Amino acid sequence: MKCPHCIVEVNPNFEQKFLGSDKESYWSVYIMNCPNPNCGKKIIDIASGQPNQHYSSLSKIEWRQTVRPFASSRPPVPSEVEIIFASDYNEASLILTLSPKASAALSRRCLQNILREKAGVKKGDLANEIQQIIDSKSLPSHLSESIDAIRNIGNFAAHPLKSTSTGEIVDVEVGEAEWLLDVIEALFDFYFVQPAILKSKREALNKKLSEIGKPPMK
Repeated sequence: MKCPHCIVEVNPNFEQKFLGSDKESYWSVYIMNCPNPNCGKKIIDIASGQPNQHYSSLSKIEWRQTVRPFASSRPPVPSEVEIIFASDYNEASLILTLSPKASAALSRRCLQNILREKAGVKKGDLANEIQQIIDSKSLPSHLSESIDAIRNIGNFAAHPLKSTSTGEIVDVEVGEAEWLLDVIEALFDFYFVQPAILKSKREALNKKLSEIGKPPMK
């Protein structure tokens, strides 16, 4: 796992403190200090699930949330991504476990903005815009298939508001909110990260060509 404070890869070594039960479930707190000597901060999770036979700890976790620090467990947005897209993604990631419905609404809006601003699709409903980018064949096949799956996983036919009012908070299917974030991450790489890498390499090559008196790449 990565420490949510310092984002350094560490071995999880949580101590479980069993809290007992309420009318909803059984609860435990999981606590550890980050072993990175440059960090050392406490990581605290709260979890619910099924207890062991002695009712002294959880044997099966059904829900778990990091409460210190309160942060997303997903990787940070690449620096190349413009803030208009990054802000929606960051917020969608942060509230994923607290409200998958709200997270998915932010992700759908982020996806629609990417398709309009970076892919140049004509404005319409999200389902139509997804079809436009698929028909354009401008994306690698794996990305086209991933975007197309959004309509099926989200069951757009049964929930038209997901397509016509992308920011609307409506019920989500199992795995829908996570899938949206996964697809947006892949689009960030395609539209922002890879072009920036190629631009940097092209500039470095042109510098070398200039030093030896040759014309730059077109």
